[in-house]
Amino acid sequence: MTRSLILSRSSFGWSAALLLVLLLVPAWAGRFTIYILAFVFVMALLAMSLNLLVGHGGIYQFHHAAFYGVGAYTAGLIAAKTAWPVWVGFCAGPLMAAAAGWVIGLFCVRLNKLYFGMLQISLGSLIWIIALRWYSLTAGDDGIHGIRMPELLSGSVTIYYFLLAVVTVCLLSLYLVYKSPFGVTLRAIRDNPQRCEAVGINVRRHQLLAIIIATFFAGVAGVLFVVLEGSIFPDMLFWVLSLEILIMCLLGGWFTFFGPVVGAAIMVTLRTFVGSVTEYWTMVLGIVLILLIFFLPEGIMGINFRNWSRRRSRRAAARAAEDTDAAG
Repeated sequence: MTRSLILSRSSFGWSAALLLVLLLVPAWAGRFTIYILAFVFVMALLAMSLNLLVGHGGIYQFHHAAFYGVGAYTAGLIAAKTAWPVWVGFCAGPLMAAAAGWVIGLFCVRLNKLYFGMLQISLGSLIWIIALRWYSLTAGDDGIHGIRMPELLSGSVTIYYFLLAVVTVCLLSLYLVYKSPFGVTLRAIRDNPQRCEAVGINVRRHQLLAIIIATFFAGVAGVLFVVLEGSIFPDMLFWVLSLEILIMCLLGGWFTFFGPVVGAAIMVTLRTFVGSVTEYWTMVLGIVLILLIFFLPEGIMGINFRNWSRRRSRRAAARAAEDTDAAG
């Protein structure tokens, strides 16, 4: 209990310090830096939503980008094709993504592991082909650009703070899910689904609920992309983006909570800065992944967190021993 309390307080302190720095960024950073950080926010939330399934639930969600695209297209089409307030699309996007996750999840949870992932890729690709071929509605591979935004979101700094606020609330919500009895049960299902079934846990129901929650937050990320870019296009639903999201989780650490945030920051940085120097930035990413698999198989946050927690535990034990000796 003492160790958990120490880790919780320290994690809260680091998170609060990071949030303070992010709040102060627009005071000194240029427009490009603000944009890159805002894009990291979107990708971090998307990776965190996937990690709830893959890292904490052991669910083979191989086409998570489909739900990201559903949220973005719902918000974008409502704003571009109807006279409804834009905020209606902002609310409808995550709900439609969660509904798509529920429908696809009903079929997928009947299968196990790799078969789950293959069926999910197939059904997700079906959503992608609809967005690509239904030209009268989605404009096909041309996409929809210049989507109207409310006056409240008219400047880059305002958009930055809006995205930061929404992502912070979403991460806190995901953290509550992670720490809840449902989150503990989900990790138990990941480790041993047969034993969970033996003690009376409805494994499929928990997995389906986890899919709905994760796809809802993927839809939120899709809406935030529309706010940031003002456009939508079919590549948002393509399986290549799903692979990139998986890599983000792998880079940061599957079994940590904040690992995907670190992975998203690394991925966006590589794509932006290395990609500006050479078109072969994916080769650099491949080299990073090879080194990661050999030397940091638990991800960046996994290794650092483990070593840090050990040092903190040793210090706490030493202090407790000193207090005991002093009291004796």
